[in-house]
Amino acid sequence: MPLDNRITYLGHATVLLEMNGARILTDPILRDRVFHLQRRSLPVDAAQYQNIDAVLISHLHWDHFDLPSLRLLGRDAHLIVPAGAAGLLNKQGYRNVVEMHPGDTTGVGRLAIQATYADHDARVFPGVPPADCLGFLVKGAATVYFAGDTDLFPAMADLAGGLDLALLGVWGWGPNLGKKHMDPTRAAEALALLRPRIAVPIHWGTFYPRWLSWLRPHLMTDPPLIFRREAEKRAPEVQVEILAPGASFQFTESQANNR
Repeated sequence: MPLDNRITYLGHATVLLEMNGARILTDPILRDRVFHLQRRSLPVDAAQYQNIDAVLISHLHWDHFDLPSLRLLGRDAHLIVPAGAAGLLNKQGYRNVVEMHPGDTTGVGRLAIQATYADHDARVFPGVPPADCLGFLVKGAATVYFAGDTDLFPAMADLAGGLDLALLGVWGWGPNLGKKHMDPTRAAEALALLRPRIAVPIHWGTFYPRWLSWLRPHLMTDPPLIFRREAEKRAPEVQVEILAPGASFQFTESQANNR
C-alpha cells in the first residue's frame, strides 16, 4: 500500500497529512520546550519536515503559531494563514504566505484547501497583530477537517456530508481549558454535527508544565479515552482512532471514497 492518505499525529495541534502526493503540516511545534511547557512525548525530528508542500496555521496563539518551529521549515515554506497574519510573517522573511478568511479556498498541488470558521478568542499578546481564527477543510482523495482551536458551534453541521476525517481538539496543556475550546464531551457532541467517517482526537498528551505532569499525570492520557467513550454514546457510527504522539494512521481508498 503506498504511503499516501495518511495522518501522523506529532503532538498538540501538529498533524502531518499526506494525501494526493502532498504533505500538509498543521500548526507546527517541532521543538521540545515552549516557554514553561516541556514536551512529554517523543521528540520530533524536524529534519523530516523540510519538504512540506504547505503549512496550515489556524490562529496566532503561541501554542499554535511558533516562529522558532517555522524557521526550521525555512523561509520559503508555503504558509496558509488567517487574514491579518501575513504582515508579521513577511517581516520575518517569509516569502510564500497566503492569507485566508472563512470560506476562502486555495490550492496545493491536487488538493483544495478551504478556510472555515472557528469559534475561538482571537486576542493575542502585545506586538502580535489581530488575526482571524480558522479551521480548514482539505479536499482530495478524502475530505479532512482540521478544526484548530474552537468551541462547539451550530454551523459545524454545515461541514457535514462527505467528511472522511475530523481532527478535533479534546484538551490542552494544563489542568484546565480556557474559554472557546472543546473538552472531550463537547468534541464528542461535535461529531453528531460533523458526521465524519473517522475522528482523531488531537491537542492532548504532548506539552505540560513539568511539575503538573507529576501531580496529575492522568491529564496526559485520559482526554482521548473520555472522548472515545462519549463518542460511542453520541455518534456511534463514527470510527474513533486514538493516536499517541508520533503515531500514524493510514486510511484506504475504500474509506476515502465510500461517501
